[in-house]
Amino acid sequence: MFSKRKLAGAVAMAASAAVLLAGCAGGGGGDDKGAATLDPNEKVTLDLAFWGNDVRAKLYDQVIAEFEKKYPNITVNSTFLDFPAFWEKRQTEAAGGGLPDVMQFDYSYLRQYSENGLLLDLDPYLGNIIQTEPLGDNILSIGVVNDTTYAIPTSTNAWGLFTNPKLLEQAGVDDFAGGSWADYTDWMGKVTTAADGEFYGGSDYTGRIQNFELQLRSEGKNLFNDDGTAGFDEARLKQFWEEGATARDGIVVPQKTVEELSPLGPFDTAKTASELTWDNFGAGYLANLGEDFTSLNLIAPPVTKEGAKDLYLKPSMLHAISAKTKHPAAAATLVDFLINSPESGKIFGTNRGLPASTTALEAAELDPLSQQIKDYEASIQDRLGDAPPVPIVGYGTLEEKFRVLGTELNFGTISVDDAVKEFFSEMDVQLNQ
Repeated sequence: MFSKRKLAGAVAMAASAAVLLAGCAGGGGGDDKGAATLDPNEKVTLDLAFWGNDVRAKLYDQVIAEFEKKYPNITVNSTFLDFPAFWEKRQTEAAGGGLPDVMQFDYSYLRQYSENGLLLDLDPYLGNIIQTEPLGDNILSIGVVNDTTYAIPTSTNAWGLFTNPKLLEQAGVDDFAGGSWADYTDWMGKVTTAADGEFYGGSDYTGRIQNFELQLRSEGKNLFNDDGTAGFDEARLKQFWEEGATARDGIVVPQKTVEELSPLGPFDTAKTASELTWDNFGAGYLANLGEDFTSLNLIAPPVTKEGAKDLYLKPSMLHAISAKTKHPAAAATLVDFLINSPESGKIFGTNRGLPASTTALEAAELDPLSQQIKDYEASIQDRLGDAPPVPIVGYGTLEEKFRVLGTELNFGTISVDDAVKEFFSEMDVQLNQ
């Protein structure tokens, strides 16, 4: 789905936060809300908040300096915190009506804040202040809630299959050549057998809700629809979890081993030769694997239905503007610079993920792994569809419940039927609270 105006021109928040934010809906914008042009003579000061560390803060300082050179009438004051503290502070500010003018934003919070009237409608600024040419419709649609654009992605990632070439060479098994989920299970079995207990072909993919989502999308469905209803029934979930029974019978890494390796995972401890996950996780895997491992392969996930648009680009992060900002045009100008400018692309590089804007991406210097991700996302264009509806409130809780039930299935401590009942019971709570 995409904004009609554009066509013309964590973790989910906890239930307590939902209560906190409900009722503090902003009245919407400052005096010049809706203005789509910037007054170059108006002296403006903007507050910018982001999560990150000292390294990212220095990059923001450099980008802000370039912005203030270009727009000397605008002064930007920036602050940063780590991710949990960032959102704790935003909740407090939201309750008091004092959100920063411009915020780095997370996808999981977008529906909550936008539906409570806390974010500025960006549609009047698209195509004039915020350049849309460098951002495809599939990128811009990510920040749309209820047909209104509330945020712009800075960068994207996509679901992919990492494989470990060194382990595959050791096992004497070729890389996964593509195919169905059953083909993938067969391939994992060959690796596990060849490794003779030293490592395994992969993990139980039915423990990740994203793999279930991929299969649903190939059937033209979503995990959750825009109206907050589920896009699947108990029978479909049972089918998915039963699909993993073969893999759980001696092929994938045992759950006991997974728990022993925690907090690291089996893939970044060289206990599995493959992992289905977001494509920007490669750097972390290589760092944890150590200097004995110098590269990873990144290929497309198994196919449910040939020709289906089952994959999509997910934002690594976004930028949004407070509905109560007194300077929406200046704030939109800053958002455009942070996302689209060559200066931003050159300075940030891939610090915030692979730039979503073509102008920023062209200016970024890519390391080999970043180039690999760029090439991968280009290779899956035929499978990329529109992003699903923005996650429902409570999505993070359901994602974690799905994962926990997946571990119990792999332990063999719960039946598929009971796991399905537990998940739907939790889903009823989350969708009806």
